Amino acid sequence: MRLPPNATIAREKVTSYLLVRQARSDKSTFLEISGFTSHNPDVLIAAIRALSIQCDATQIDENKFGRYFEVVGILRGPLGIDLRVRSIWMTEHLSGVTKFITLIPVEVVEA
Repeated sequence: MRLPPNATIAREKVTSYLLVRQARSDKSTFLEISGFTSHNPDVLIAAIRALSIQCDATQIDENKFGRYFEVVGILRGPLGIDLRVRSIWMTEHLSGVTKFITLIPVEVVEA
């Protein structure tokens, strides 16, 4: 299945979490390999959106808040380096809104 095209990606999730160095579970260093930085957050948002539109989503869990989905695919960054990632999304039971939860690095893909 595909995620709905109106799935939301909170800008703050990208600017205040994914692209900022973290003491634990840092993703910014991985994303920086391909050129995704705090100077170009909209490029990462567009890449995550493209991934969610182009790749199939698989339901991985469900709880009282909603259904969780995983989308696995390639993000091509501004430097032309491909990153294999898992993106996690949730469709809320109450609102029906599908929203981006997080991105999990898998590997740098050699060209």
